[in-house]
Amino acid sequence: MLLSIPFLAALVASVSASNVLDLTSDNFDSVIGKGKPGLVEFFAPWCGHCKNLAPIYEQLADAFVGAKDKVVIAKVDADADKALGKKYGITGFPTLKWFDAEGNHEPYESERDLDSLAAFITQKSKVKSNIKPPPPPATTILDVYNFDEVALDTSKNVLVSFTVGSFFTISTAIDVFVTGSLCIVANVDGDDKKNSPLTQKYDVSGFPTIKFFGKDTKEPVAYEAGRTEADFVAFLNEKCGTHRAVGGGLTDQAGRLPEFDTLATKFFTAGAEARDSIFKEASVLAASAGAASKHYLRVMEKVVNSSEAYVQKESSRLAKILEKRSLSPSKLDEIKIKANILTAFAEQKVEEVKEKIARSEAEL
Repeated sequence: MLLSIPFLAALVASVSASNVLDLTSDNFDSVIGKGKPGLVEFFAPWCGHCKNLAPIYEQLADAFVGAKDKVVIAKVDADADKALGKKYGITGFPTLKWFDAEGNHEPYESERDLDSLAAFITQKSKVKSNIKPPPPPATTILDVYNFDEVALDTSKNVLVSFTVGSFFTISTAIDVFVTGSLCIVANVDGDDKKNSPLTQKYDVSGFPTIKFFGKDTKEPVAYEAGRTEADFVAFLNEKCGTHRAVGGGLTDQAGRLPEFDTLATKFFTAGAEARDSIFKEASVLAASAGAASKHYLRVMEKVVNSSEAYVQKESSRLAKILEKRSLSPSKLDEIKIKANILTAFAEQKVEEVKEKIARSEAEL
C-alpha cells in the first residue's frame, strides 16, 4: 500500500516532535532573558556524552511541558553556532547553564539524571514537574509543628534532609535504619511555606540541605559527606554508635563486646577446669555489661553442657535463617547479633588452623 506524502510528513513530525526548544544566534536573545527562566544545554552532535544526555533531556522537557509559559528547556548546537558558544564561554560538551528571567546565567554542575535535573529546575523556578513522586519511603516526616518534638529530643539522634516536595535525598539510608531506635532519618519539605520558619532558623538556602541533630547536643551539624547509601550509613553509624550494614541488617561487629570476645577465645581454647574459672569471670562482668553479654554466657553454658560442636551447629542454623530473611527486621537483627557472638568463640580456632596450614606449606 502506497502512503501519501502528506501522511508521511505528518508521521515523521509526530515521531520527531520535541518539547526541547532549539536556539540559535538568531532567536536566543528573543527567548532567553525575556521574563522566563530556563535551562539551556550547549551540545555538539558528535559528542558521546551529549548523545547519552539527549533522551534524559527530552524527558526533562516533557516533564515541564505544562509549564512552557513559566520555564524554558532549550538546547544550542554550539558546534554549528560557534559564536553563541563563545559568547557564553563554552569549552566542553555538554555544558548546561541556568538563565534567570533577566538572562543572568550560572553553570549547572550537579548530577545529570532526570530527578536531579527536575529538582534543580523546581528549586530555581518554583515550577513543579509532572514527574510522579516515588512512593514515600519509611521515613519520619517533619514539619513546623512536630520538628522540635522529634529533632530536638535529647534521647534521639536525628538526620534531617530539607528537600523540595517529596524528593528524599537520604531515602537510600532510610530502610537501613528504620528498624533501629538509636537513629531517626527524617525529611522536611523545605518548599512548603508553612516550614519557612524552619528553613530560616537552620540557614537552609538550597535543596537538598542535610543536618544532623545529635542527642548530646542539639546544635545541628551540616552533613557534608557523599550521597551514596554507604556514605550515609557510615556517617550514621559513627554518630549513633550503631552497626547497620549497607543494604539492611547489621554488620559482623554488631553486638560484639571486646572484653567478652577476649574471654570467649580464652574459654573455647581452655581445658574444663580453666573454663569454669573463665565462666565465673564472665558472669561477674556481665552484671554491668548489658543484654548482649548474656548471650556470651549462654554459649559458654551450652559448650560446657554439650560440646564444642554446639558453636558450629548453631552458627550454621542461624546462617540459614539469615539467608532466608523471612523474619521481621528486628528479629533478624537479634539473630545476627547471636551469630556474631558465636563467631567470637570460633575465631581463635580458625586462626590456629590457618597457622597450621601456613606452617605445613612452609615445611614443604
